[in-house]
Amino acid sequence: MQIYLPIAEMPVSVLLILGMGAAVGFISGLFGIGGGFLMTPLLIFLGIPPAVAVATQSAQIVASSTTSVLGALRRKSLDHKLGAILVVGGFIGSVLGVWFFAAARRAGQLDLVIVVSYVTLFTVVGSLMLKESIREFWTKRRGGTVRPRRQAGEHASYLGWPLRMRFYRSKLYVSVIPILLLSLFIGFAGALLGIGGGFIVVPALLYIFRVPTNVVIGTSQFQIVCTTVVALILHAVMNQAVDMVLAILLIIGGVFGAQFGARMGRNLRAELFRFLLAILLLAVGLRFALELVVQPEEPFSLTTQEVRQ
Repeated sequence: MQIYLPIAEMPVSVLLILGMGAAVGFISGLFGIGGGFLMTPLLIFLGIPPAVAVATQSAQIVASSTTSVLGALRRKSLDHKLGAILVVGGFIGSVLGVWFFAAARRAGQLDLVIVVSYVTLFTVVGSLMLKESIREFWTKRRGGTVRPRRQAGEHASYLGWPLRMRFYRSKLYVSVIPILLLSLFIGFAGALLGIGGGFIVVPALLYIFRVPTNVVIGTSQFQIVCTTVVALILHAVMNQAVDMVLAILLIIGGVFGAQFGARMGRNLRAELFRFLLAILLLAVGLRFALELVVQPEEPFSLTTQEVRQ
C-alpha cells in the first residue's frame, strides 16, 4: 500500500513507514532516549530528502518525548529548575540550528553538512560510551568493582565557575554556564540533524553533573520537548520542510513500539545498556561514513538556487 508524501514529493509504503516507526519506538523505549538519532538516518537511507527527514522527525520526537515527560511528572522525577535552565539554552541553540540549516540549504551544502555531522558526532559519542562499557564489563569480570572517576557530590573545576545555582532535586550546586553551553549544543544539533539529543544529554547529566538516575530521564525529556517544539515550528515556517503525512505515520508506529521497548528495558543491565547503545551509534556513524567514500549511483544532480534581488 503506497501513499504520496506531498512535501517529500515521493510515494512510500505505509507498512514500511509504520514498521520503521515501531522499530525506532521500541529502541527509544528500550534505552529511554529519543529515537531521532536513528529515525532521521533511516529516512535518508530510504530516499527521503535530508531536509524533509530532519524537519519531519521533529514532530515524532515531540510526540514520543511528551509521554515520557507526563510520566516523569506523575513520578515526581523531574527537576523543574534544572529543566528550565536547559530549555533556555536549548531555545537559543534551536534558533541558531534552524538558521544554519536554512543557510546550508540555500548554499546547496545541506546534505554534506548533515552527513559529516552525523559521522563526527556518532563516532565520538559511540566510542566514548563503548570504552566506558568495556572498562566496566572487564572490571566486573575480573571480580573487581568499578570506581567512578568522581564520587557523588564531587565535580570538575569548571562546574565551579561564576553564576552558581542550587538544584535541590538533582542534588547540585554548580555554575549554570556549563549547563547552558550543553543545552545550547543540544538545541543546535537537534535542529540541524533532527535528533532529540537524549543520547548526549543523558550521559552528560549522569557522568559530568552526577545527577541522580531517576531524575535524568524526565528532566532531559522536558528539555527535548520544549526545544524540539521550537525547532518544529521554525522548520515549518522558515523552511516549509515538515511533511505532516509522514509525521503522522511515524508517530502512530512509534507509540506502539515504545510501549514494548519500555517493558523490556526494565530488565536491561546498565553495562549492557551502554554497550548496545554504543554499538548502535557507531553502526549509524559507519553507515554515514560510507556515504562519503562510496561513489553514488548518480554522480551529478541538478538543483535550483534562490536568487535574491
